[in-house]
Amino acid sequence: MALFRRKPKGPVIRRTVLNMHWDTEDPFTFASHHEDDYPHGNAQLALPLDEIRGRDLGRDYEKRLGFRMYHGKVVPGFPAHAHWGYETVTLPETGYVDHFDSLGNQGRFGFGDVQWVCAPSRYTHDEMYPLVDQEGRNPNDITQIMVNLPLEMKGGPCAVNDVWRGDVPSVTGDGYEVRVLCGSFGGSPTMTSPSPVSWTHEPSHAVRILRISMEPGAEVVLDATSGRANRNLYNVSGDGYTVDGIGVPGESRVKAVADADLRIVNGDEPTVLWVLEGVPIGQRMESYGPVVLGSTDEVRAAMQDIRTDQFKDWDWDVIDKAQPVDAGRFIRYADGTEERPS
Repeated sequence: MALFRRKPKGPVIRRTVLNMHWDTEDPFTFASHHEDDYPHGNAQLALPLDEIRGRDLGRDYEKRLGFRMYHGKVVPGFPAHAHWGYETVTLPETGYVDHFDSLGNQGRFGFGDVQWVCAPSRYTHDEMYPLVDQEGRNPNDITQIMVNLPLEMKGGPCAVNDVWRGDVPSVTGDGYEVRVLCGSFGGSPTMTSPSPVSWTHEPSHAVRILRISMEPGAEVVLDATSGRANRNLYNVSGDGYTVDGIGVPGESRVKAVADADLRIVNGDEPTVLWVLEGVPIGQRMESYGPVVLGSTDEVRAAMQDIRTDQFKDWDWDVIDKAQPVDAGRFIRYADGTEERPS
């Protein structure tokens, strides 16, 4: 039996196949990557009828004709749904996300912008993928990552913030670019959640979210962080790379040591590699659906609350609301304050 308890030697602890929904470790609770190639949009920013005929609208996760509708029935995306007990980081590298929420906020972000949604308590929003291009195709590439909150941070007010692409630190080298959504890399400014409460605020928690794009043969050194941190690498494109000489196939997840530098050398194709790392919260919690709280009783009560009261705070006319075609990128808060990228 001792053989199976023996820790693997070297920088790579485990390698697994990567799916649309990623396996994550504390302090992360969930992550997913959506990549679709939508056709031109109509006046409703929706697909032509002949493109959606025969689909299981409302729950369309089968990639047909190059795209999915997800839970959308008109515009692709995710009509009004709840979050409770964690923080969500969303990056549409390509394409737009239109959003409205139960706090009265609304907006559109995309093409490298990052949105942080902190939902310690019940929060409802929609996230639709509008087909803004009325003549050409509407490809998207959207990654969403959820960071847990410790029990002492759950139950407070919710907050929504956008970080425009021009404000997201970027470090470039010979054949690579590292976008720093959280933490720091290569001397970049340190990024944390703009929300008032977050596990990312404390430097000792060593939370880092990086998007690394590499040309064929490019080399990046991922510097060491806290030995207590969980570190995972996810490559969403490319035919593979090596970590300190250990081969990693394309579209895979790698759990690696966090207290040592990792020398990453890309293979023969352009590669996009995500890094999620951080010190675990380490508290026992329960989860079901969109809820992550401290006990089974709390989760059951929260789910009942969602079933009965979720839409009492929804002041918008429809649950899959999208912005006008020419809205541009913006966020407008409930008090009327509006922000746009420069």
